[in-house]
Amino acid sequence: MNDPRQALPAVNTLLDEADRSGLLNRIPREVVLDSIRAVLDAARFGGGATPSSGWIEAVTRHAEERSRPSLVGVVNATGVVLHTNLGRAPLAAAAYRAAEQALGYSTLEFDLDTGERGSRQHKVRTLLREVTGADDGFAVTNAAAAIFLLLNTLAGDGETIVSRGELVEIGGSFRIPDILAKSGSTLREVGTTNRTRLKDYTLALGPRTRLLLKVHTSNFEVVGFTEETTLEELVRLGEPRGIPTVHDIGSGLLIDLSDFGLRGEPLVRDSVAAGATVVFSGDKLVGGPQAGMIVGPADVIEKAKSNPLARALRPDKFTIAALEATLALYRDPNHALTEIPTLSMLASDADVLRTRAEKLAAMIPDAVTLAGNSAVGGGSFPGARLPTTLVGLAVDSPTTMLEALRRHDPPVIARAADGNVLFDVRTMRDEEFTVVQDTVRSARAS
Repeated sequence: MNDPRQALPAVNTLLDEADRSGLLNRIPREVVLDSIRAVLDAARFGGGATPSSGWIEAVTRHAEERSRPSLVGVVNATGVVLHTNLGRAPLAAAAYRAAEQALGYSTLEFDLDTGERGSRQHKVRTLLREVTGADDGFAVTNAAAAIFLLLNTLAGDGETIVSRGELVEIGGSFRIPDILAKSGSTLREVGTTNRTRLKDYTLALGPRTRLLLKVHTSNFEVVGFTEETTLEELVRLGEPRGIPTVHDIGSGLLIDLSDFGLRGEPLVRDSVAAGATVVFSGDKLVGGPQAGMIVGPADVIEKAKSNPLARALRPDKFTIAALEATLALYRDPNHALTEIPTLSMLASDADVLRTRAEKLAAMIPDAVTLAGNSAVGGGSFPGARLPTTLVGLAVDSPTTMLEALRRHDPPVIARAADGNVLFDVRTMRDEEFTVVQDTVRSARAS
């Protein structure tokens, strides 16, 4: 019997078809050639069967997949505000504009008044002092880099004391003990998982003690028979002995959100007022780009900035621009609540969410509104549930529908429960409703 694989088309034949179809006008020739070979190899290993969609269609699909950038914009319909897999905080419009200004040549390290070299962090430093009340501050690439830099600077030749209940994993398998070890500092654990008293820290003090570290357990809760030493107590313990206290608070809450039912995250300003050096993220509750902020006493900040590692960990011009613009919005807290998307979504009014959900449901045949909860995400406010109104769509296979939504351009990322695909308007813009409507229509048609 004849082997079907002998009838496979030649590479040049498919390349000519790709040329006639216009594919070579859109995608580089080498990419198309690689795709042709890949499609032919798949057919060869599959027994020689022709792709169900046809040869040139299969080649086109493969080539487009290879040419698609890894980062594309999506519609976040999950209701998770700080969705780590989707890039956490969406930037404010002012931050977008500022980053765009930095695309070409800019005044990154140039002083227009003197015509001499300037500091890339001068404005960031000024804004951090304003919005946190700290003596000084600066930014690095992310919060893990910030805590690493401080540990290496202040305690690289000695011990850092940490409560056993605060030896957290901060995500991606990065753990506080591992960061401590890499920084050169020796970990000195005190207390127990659920109870650590001031006496535990006092007894652990010794000639090699260089730092007292308090880590906010932002991504989990310990409840029940618990006790922890306050930040103020740690500062009072360390100050007379010349031992600084560092507070790693993670998410970086700059304004009080308790009026919106969100409690449990420390305010950066309160930790600064207690006398600690504070570390926090830029792309979580701050609502800016990925960055790690360090604020606190001027002498500690100066030591950290003078560490050679600080240059290796400094942020680029796009981060600096977006961070400046975001921090500037906090000069007026009410303005920040409306202009910074993260804060605006967290503070969304329940009645407004219901009205918006009803609008979206009316655009999708057979959709209904359901009571539900959104999540803060990003390891912030663990356990908090934000009441919302969901748009639900009953389908035969939620998994299949979710996959179809993801394959749309732009992709729509939703969730499913109890046989329904669910869309949460809290994390969506009104102009994205038509995208969801079109995506659902296309998914049903296919």
